[in-house]
Amino acid sequence: MLVAPDGRAIGSAPKELVHGTDTPLHLAFSSYVFDTEGRVLLTRRANRKITWPGVWTNSCCGHPMPGERLVGAVVRRLSHELGLTALDIDLMLPRFAYRAVMDNGTVENELCPVYRVVVAGEATPNPDEVGEVAWRPWKEFADEVMSGELTMSPWCSEQVPQLVALGPDPLKWEPADPAALPEAALR
Repeated sequence: MLVAPDGRAIGSAPKELVHGTDTPLHLAFSSYVFDTEGRVLLTRRANRKITWPGVWTNSCCGHPMPGERLVGAVVRRLSHELGLTALDIDLMLPRFAYRAVMDNGTVENELCPVYRVVVAGEATPNPDEVGEVAWRPWKEFADEVMSGELTMSPWCSEQVPQLVALGPDPLKWEPADPAALPEAALR
């Protein structure tokens, strides 16, 4: 779903047409999966991915299908990419947006609300999507990202400081009001 900077839907386009050197702003999501101990699940993107192949990132990202709610897209992608079923899904950063350019000129340009997901069980990565997974204590992971010791995808590197500002315990973060989502995500 293509969106205006104010979050209004302005059209749609196939995924393969919106990840190039002139990527229009489009709707996506990011999710951070936690276990009941508060560890975060990190993933290394599969080497076949168009954007940031082989790069470590947050748990799961994706795009809603036309007419699909973002929470539905989170559920669908968690199952497809990681074989996981969510116990809880909460909106954390309703208006996160970023633009990043790869060395080859490919651009990501997304209005990308961020979700916290709590799961029980282990991930079963889909090798077409995920090359590797690792569970990490949140504080250790966040400290390493914030200090620059750990290099993550550009969107994850921008999201972590905003999530850290929500408090030290990710399982106690106060969810955002879904009404704060961009208009395109409320359809």
